[in-house]
Amino acid sequence: MNVVQIQNVIPHRYPFLLVDRMEEVVVGERAVGIKNVTMNEAHFQGHFPGAPVMPGVLILEAMAQVGAVLLLSDPRNKGQLAMFAGIDNVRFRKPVVPGDTLRIEVNMLRNRGRFVKVEITASVQGQVAVSGEFTCAVVDPAAIANEGAAETS
Repeated sequence: MNVVQIQNVIPHRYPFLLVDRMEEVVVGERAVGIKNVTMNEAHFQGHFPGAPVMPGVLILEAMAQVGAVLLLSDPRNKGQLAMFAGIDNVRFRKPVVPGDTLRIEVNMLRNRGRFVKVEITASVQGQVAVSGEFTCAVVDPAAIANEGAAETS
């Protein structure tokens, strides 16, 4: 999948779309996505001047977006959102810097209807940079909009 095809599956857009290409999607099983890290990304202005490192939370988000492509590629989840419900056993093993290409692999561990647990690894040139397990909830975006409206009333 190219970036346009990815945008047909997940709702993320610039500047928060952090997946450039999907190399593989096997619905219900696994997915592999690519994030090209470039110096043009705004966060490198301040993280860190003279020693740019991709923030860990943005690596986790890129990983989650590859997971979202896996979940939302299932026709039963069309039009839904994939949201974090938990993050376990995350380890940061190698800094990610401009010029790196993150290869993000997602493998389904458990699928219990609305809740899914996946194992995710992000690597650079074959070396693991970040690994962990994510629990995701597949939710209806209208329910989120209604919940937010109820809180402001």
